[in-house]
Amino acid sequence: MAEATPKGRYHHGNLRAALVQAGYRLAVEQGPDAVTLRAVTRRAGVSPAAAYRHFAGLEELRVAIGLWSIRGLARSIEEHQSRVEIADPAPRARAMLEAVGDGYLAFALDQPRVFRIGLYGLLGMEHAELAEGAGDSGRTPFQLLTDALAGLAAVGALPAERVEPAAIQCWSSVHGFASLATQGPLRGAPREVRDAMARRLVRDVVDGVLAVGSRREGDETS
Repeated sequence: MAEATPKGRYHHGNLRAALVQAGYRLAVEQGPDAVTLRAVTRRAGVSPAAAYRHFAGLEELRVAIGLWSIRGLARSIEEHQSRVEIADPAPRARAMLEAVGDGYLAFALDQPRVFRIGLYGLLGMEHAELAEGAGDSGRTPFQLLTDALAGLAAVGALPAERVEPAAIQCWSSVHGFASLATQGPLRGAPREVRDAMARRLVRDVVDGVLAVGSRREGDETS
């Protein structure tokens, strides 16, 4: 149905999607704090009341905008994983996990505002697996991470029960660096320096994950 507005900028189609995209563009241009119901509906050309037909309030709208942003993060991870050409199962499993971290940090450094917006979509862990935040593979960034860790478990490099805690360990470490490098004291460093630091961090994190697997294997065989 048509949406009648004084300014006439929005006439038909999917108003929910139009509001999400208007909010996304607003956040990219002015920062996440600029996203309010009034500002988003003004940009979409509808009244604030119209937003309540699709969203319970600002928080729900922000979640939808965040999930839209997370799709780009998932695609960055997928792109990095697509470059892995190793056939041997164990080295390939490691490389696929490294690609998750590399893709995550590349996206954060390339598009820091979009990366910040993505946090709107993660009010709870349940949001980390919603289809709205998935890339072309149908997997969200968190699912791509757990898939990669499950790949390590499949080749015997990580105990299966360590997949879930290792996912939080990896995510915390990589996200922490992303925050320092885009909003914190490292943001002023040259890009090539931050890229080198990011690459080293990812490999150190993966080494740590694999070290836990090695210690566990040694305990069981001692």
